[in-house]
Amino acid sequence: MSRNFGLGSRDMGTAGQYALNNSARDGAVSFSTAATNGDRWQSFADWAKDEGVKKMENVSPELVQQYGQELAERVASGDMAPATAQNYVSAVNSVMSIATKGEWQSVSPTKACGIEQRSAVREDAPGSLDRAAYGRAVEAVRAEVGERAGAVVELARELGLRSKEASLLDARAALAEAQERGQVTISDGTKGGREREVPITSEGQIQALVRAAQAQDGARAVMPPGENWQSWREGQLRDARELVQAATGGGLHDLRAGYACERYEALTGHAAPCAGGEITDRDRDAAARLAVAEELGHGRAEVASEYLGGRS
Repeated sequence: MSRNFGLGSRDMGTAGQYALNNSARDGAVSFSTAATNGDRWQSFADWAKDEGVKKMENVSPELVQQYGQELAERVASGDMAPATAQNYVSAVNSVMSIATKGEWQSVSPTKACGIEQRSAVREDAPGSLDRAAYGRAVEAVRAEVGERAGAVVELARELGLRSKEASLLDARAALAEAQERGQVTISDGTKGGREREVPITSEGQIQALVRAAQAQDGARAVMPPGENWQSWREGQLRDARELVQAATGGGLHDLRAGYACERYEALTGHAAPCAGGEITDRDRDAAARLAVAEELGHGRAEVASEYLGGRS
């Protein structure tokens, strides 16, 4: 086998980028993610070269752990954010996993390298909680991108769906289920294939499903029939994301936080902590967090802090 697992270059940094590009072409990651991780991999390749390692076959988990520990020192000294350091180690894991066809023993940025945990607790209210701003976002997406992209935006905000879940949803079947059972089953495009049920608690949700079903027309899903997930995500959905960002200050994922905050308020009677609410009943707060996490497709209540804010 040629050097660097036969990836097409004798230079370790370039070979890693080739691996990521191949992964993007296969649809495993987006091209933007491949580019970002390529830059992070190059940083590791430069560091490894200084350590005397110039080909991927000689990269070991112990070497990556050493690299991560040096990044941890930069975090401790305030020269690098914890999330950044973790992402740099994760990029190395990603490239090596691709290069070794999944045989790479992943190195934990936190446990093995000692990089402190990143904080994902939301501190600011999501922009989509402002219904006027959200309405402008939907109108802009419908006018400039199209009805299908507009439907994805509405489904993300009104039902808390991920963009992939909204894109792959059979909105006609979902509308029928919502009207008959008062909930919608989400199964396609979910993380880890975990099916879940989203409750229907407002007329706004029904209307979002009605418009999504109309946009879907005779297709099997909201996403255009001539598109695959990768081309749709990198094309019209990217355009929609930029318009939502301009109107609300947050992207498509932030729409889910808007849904989460509204559901939390309905369940507790007060605004979410990130929106200025004060927890008065910790048991009710805990129950609401668990419910919101499950509706968003997460298995742990702690994840809700990313959408709602912390409990302190």
